[in-house]
Amino acid sequence: LPGGGASLRLCSTRGAQDGINKPVIDRIIRVDHAGEYGANRIYAGQMAVLGRSSVGPVIQQMWNQEKAHLKKFNELMVAYRVRPTVLLPFWNVAGFVLGAGSALLGKKGAMACTVAVEESISEHYNNQIRTLIEEDPEKYKELLQVIKQFRDEEQEHHDTGLEHDAEATPAYSVLKTVIQLGCKAAIFLSERI
Repeated sequence: LPGGGASLRLCSTRGAQDGINKPVIDRIIRVDHAGEYGANRIYAGQMAVLGRSSVGPVIQQMWNQEKAHLKKFNELMVAYRVRPTVLLPFWNVAGFVLGAGSALLGKKGAMACTVAVEESISEHYNNQIRTLIEEDPEKYKELLQVIKQFRDEEQEHHDTGLEHDAEATPAYSVLKTVIQLGCKAAIFLSERI
């Protein structure tokens, strides 16, 4: 990955399957792929509205990291033979609408959306890290490394949103709560469907 990011050695399909808890790994990779796909669509929507504004380069930088995250989860889907969620067409539209809609509120609105989403995702990644450590930290060492790195980068995006006045958005707490409820629903559904 750019910037010295974690890489996960792709193994043969059989090697990737040996000794893993397939239902747990399928659920983790499926939902993380869906989440990174949705994040890409959110940033695409924000860039469509604010790309030429003063905050455009900040959004682009975060989007570039999300693109790298999605690329890695695309690779993991193949390596572990995980099917994507059937909800990807919905996340395609919903993500873009959320990104563009929040950006229509201005820079602060876009950053409020970023804070809400990235806080939810960081918490979600922390739960996955705990699950994998409980399963077998040595067996899932490489996957843990990827998830920890991505969690840290999502936390940076969260902090960037706060630094760019997310909390000054009108009705910030309501907006944040609604977006986070949507994130929780998306996580729940994407893990299962």
